[in-house]
Amino acid sequence: MTRLLAIDSATEFCSVAYTDGEYTCSRGEEIPRRHSQQILPYVNEVLAEAGVELKELDAIVVSQGPGSFTGVRIGASIAQGLAFSCDLPLVQVSTLAAMAQAAARLHGAEYAVPAIDARMGEVYWGTYQLQSGLMVKVEPERVCSPGDVSVPFEQEVLWWACGTGWETYQQALKSALGGVSIEAADKVRLPHALDMLQLGAAAYEAGQRVAAEDLEPHYLRNEVTWKKLPGR
Repeated sequence: MTRLLAIDSATEFCSVAYTDGEYTCSRGEEIPRRHSQQILPYVNEVLAEAGVELKELDAIVVSQGPGSFTGVRIGASIAQGLAFSCDLPLVQVSTLAAMAQAAARLHGAEYAVPAIDARMGEVYWGTYQLQSGLMVKVEPERVCSPGDVSVPFEQEVLWWACGTGWETYQQALKSALGGVSIEAADKVRLPHALDMLQLGAAAYEAGQRVAAEDLEPHYLRNEVTWKKLPGR
């Protein structure tokens, strides 16, 4: 029985979720600019509901981005601090992957194109395919203008579109994709820690774990440098 706690604050939606493979619980809300005040209360509530102490976890799953620079840093810092306190490993999951996983869970999607509004006229873009119940990256995630997006295979594939990038740039994205078949995954607007759990569990079992001091978020935009906790 693997006990995992997932934390995500990379976008406007802040969330925490727990699973042991049998019991799952979560908290989440769209609360821009209040993530730093809400994550730890969510952690305490979720662990209390599950009847588990932090030290009893096997690992902490944390969003690696992309998303808001500040939001990604907040989640990473808190996950680091919790991991350091109990000597727990960290497992990183992409926010785009979490959204694709949500599209599979809520819409039965087999192919997904999550897009997050990256501001400055750009989107964070990913292409995912369902394999053995998990959304797997088809091509590298990237940040680009809506007019530069693409998908790896176009014929006879229905792509499920999800995320704030589609809200902001729907016409430009559809135009760039031409005749590709697209369906709106309207139940998936932002990532939720709940959908990081299955991805995180698979990564954990595959040994894809990092020590707290080695955590490095992936912003996609290379002008931002991650700094680890002071003294680490």
